[in-house]
Amino acid sequence: MYKFDMPFQISRFREFLVKPAVPPALSRMTELAYNVFWSWDHSIRSLFRRLDPALWRSCGHNPVLMLGRLPQATLEHAAKDPRFLAVYRRACERYDLYRQGEPAHAGTLVAYFSMEYGLVDCMPIYSGGLGVLSGDHLKASSDSGIPLVGIGLLYQMGYHQQFLNPDGWQQERYPVNDFYTLPLSPVKDQQDRDLLVSVKLPTGTVFIKVWKLLVGRLTLYLLDTNIPENSLPDHREITDSLYGGDIHTRIRQEIVLGIGGMRALKALGLDPTVYHMNEGHSAFLGIERIRLLMQEQSLSFEEALETARLSNVFTTHTSVPAGIDIFDPGMMYEYFQEFCRESSIAFDQFLSLGKKNAWDGQERFSMAVAAFRTCAYRNAVSSLHRTVSQEMWQDLWPDLPVWEVPITSITNGVHLPTWLNGDFGTLYDQYLQPDWRDRYQEPQTWELVRDIPDQELWDAHRRRKRQLIAFVRERVAASALARKAPAAELRRLSDVLDPDAFTIGFARRFATYKRATLLFRDHKRLKRILTNPAMPVQVVIAGKAHPKDHPGKALIREIVLLSRDPELSKHLVFVEDYSIEVARELVQGVDLWLNNPRRGEEACGTSGMKAGLNGIINLSILDGWFDEAYEQSGGWAIGGREPYSEDQDEYHASAIYSLLENEIVPMYFARREKGVPEEWVRRMKQSLIGLSPRYNSQRMVEEYMKQLYEPAHAAHVEMRDGGFERAREKMRWSTAISQAWDRVHFIDSGPDTDGTILSGQAIPLRATVDLAGLAPSDVRVEAVIGRVGVNGELEDTEVMTLPPVEQAGPACRFAKEFVPRLTGRLGYSLRISPNHYDDPLTRPCNSLLKWG
Repeated sequence: MYKFDMPFQISRFREFLVKPAVPPALSRMTELAYNVFWSWDHSIRSLFRRLDPALWRSCGHNPVLMLGRLPQATLEHAAKDPRFLAVYRRACERYDLYRQGEPAHAGTLVAYFSMEYGLVDCMPIYSGGLGVLSGDHLKASSDSGIPLVGIGLLYQMGYHQQFLNPDGWQQERYPVNDFYTLPLSPVKDQQDRDLLVSVKLPTGTVFIKVWKLLVGRLTLYLLDTNIPENSLPDHREITDSLYGGDIHTRIRQEIVLGIGGMRALKALGLDPTVYHMNEGHSAFLGIERIRLLMQEQSLSFEEALETARLSNVFTTHTSVPAGIDIFDPGMMYEYFQEFCRESSIAFDQFLSLGKKNAWDGQERFSMAVAAFRTCAYRNAVSSLHRTVSQEMWQDLWPDLPVWEVPITSITNGVHLPTWLNGDFGTLYDQYLQPDWRDRYQEPQTWELVRDIPDQELWDAHRRRKRQLIAFVRERVAASALARKAPAAELRRLSDVLDPDAFTIGFARRFATYKRATLLFRDHKRLKRILTNPAMPVQVVIAGKAHPKDHPGKALIREIVLLSRDPELSKHLVFVEDYSIEVARELVQGVDLWLNNPRRGEEACGTSGMKAGLNGIINLSILDGWFDEAYEQSGGWAIGGREPYSEDQDEYHASAIYSLLENEIVPMYFARREKGVPEEWVRRMKQSLIGLSPRYNSQRMVEEYMKQLYEPAHAAHVEMRDGGFERAREKMRWSTAISQAWDRVHFIDSGPDTDGTILSGQAIPLRATVDLAGLAPSDVRVEAVIGRVGVNGELEDTEVMTLPPVEQAGPACRFAKEFVPRLTGRLGYSLRISPNHYDDPLTRPCNSLLKWG
């Protein structure tokens, strides 16, 4: 061995990858490890856990890392153990059977773009609900046979790990992910080299490495800029961390995701028929699609925009303007002037895609507006969120009433096989139909939950609760030890929580609108509830604040300091570093799930769904998904359906205390002669029956397929198979419409009477229109009919199309009879618009429209 007294630098080295030497009898263990199907299939997951339970846990439930750390002797022993080999063969059979499932919807391919994905514990490339939803979307699409490919970013440091300083203030650390010990593999090109694509930034060309992650039958492609080909640190750091850095980091990440993601698909030889933007972060993909269509199909900008938007889908998850990425015009010019020049796109034309008012030179470029303008199909993520979004984005359709703004809704769901606890799964295997795992989206599947004996359901829940308490004790003690807490605190935390106490769970991002401290508004009253010796209550809380969100961090500190109150120290616990693992333990083990955001600001929320399908009862504001699920949930509502105002904070806190004191906690502790709270278990069953078939992601993706993907695919195929001539015809037609539109006007309309009409009597509605040389088929004349409200506006409206019945020169009469369904004061208004869409939901932004 040589010894050097002076340090030296190795300027060049050769790299090689060492893989575990798996015995031939277990040759497919690596294959199983590299497909995260194990994250929702118990037979495969238990295979790895069985090898070494302690190592499985210490490796963060990562089978790739675990196989690399297992002693060779352990693998050799397993290869000779007939019991393990039997489990191994069953796992392989299960995997093969699943992978061989025939995908439906031949010819369709959906490209799903998301900034974050929460798929498994060991891959922290998510921050919260949006990422977990994206992961569940992929898993459910795989289960349903939907042909879909995911595109995202591969963050070297992911999202931050949270820890608290001795004063209770959130701190962040950013461990570096070793991609070669994760269930990832680099994509190779035809020369067996790493597949690279590139985008141009003002600072030069950025090269992007493409990785793949197998998700059941699907593939998620992840983009990585931290590679040797990028010599500039700013380029390598683009995919450093999720939602980190400054505004320049954000726009670079979104260019890599949208434009780089499109180029990765092309390099992979994939030709999607539908493109789905999950939030506005990926809206630049719409710009790249326009560029490609102009370049490859010789379309104009307008023709390419019309072609692209017909097969683009945009899901908005935001309820407040502050949650939307916006960029100054000067920054957009810096990053896109060369892109526009090379693509023969006028920069002002490009910039107008991201602005509500194309003529406002000072308006900033909004990624959400760009997504709305480049997508024909747009959806919110709950029924209430649809209403909120329609109000929020009405400026894009200024001539339409709010209720008619073309945004539909598909309520989110959660992936039941991932989030259902194993004890309940075992019960269902005994009491539900044998094929319940294949039919869990069908309501009749869950009716048999009524046959499960109360005692068995209660015992299963109690086991999960004890597991949660053991998990929390271990985790909080480890956190305290890491921050060098006093010995007295370590002893206290090692014995925190009581398996017999009523347990409330609250876990989510610590954004201020979620009102995490609402429960602690009246300390004295809360103490009386928690410390009642006859009916003890305890609260478990987890959640992260964004590193720059100081108000959110202050909320965490307030809770942590309160948990150190001697009277509350065993009744209130904050669990550090909220993650998929922490969420899973909480939604499977608490008794009551608390959710109290400001109404109208939680787009959907899915943590309560996860709790509900584990028999955890919800106590929630009527917001997001719970606004439509409350009556079937078996849970309790905080307040009513009135819009939020600041004075409601006091009212809602009081409502929580009152419900806990007078109904919820007494119900939990009542009638324990047989050890089972009968009314509580009845509500648990109601939650399972009412929520499991409806609020799962398989129902969600099938709605996406039927309502959005299928029509978008059909529009793409029609456009493609016609050589894109339809787009050219549409632009010629639009030009003719625009030239004539100022001269189009109503000549007269009727009926003219303001008198009384008997119910059931037909009303002959008519409108005579000067078409200014247009054909009757070029326009759509509609009557908007409804009740006249107390403010003089139409309410409970419906839209009826009036067909053309007679033409004389440039004038055409449109007419149809209307039979009122309502009595009282009714009114109507007439309008005319270009007849350029088959589905009102695909109406373009700023559509031409005139009212009579």
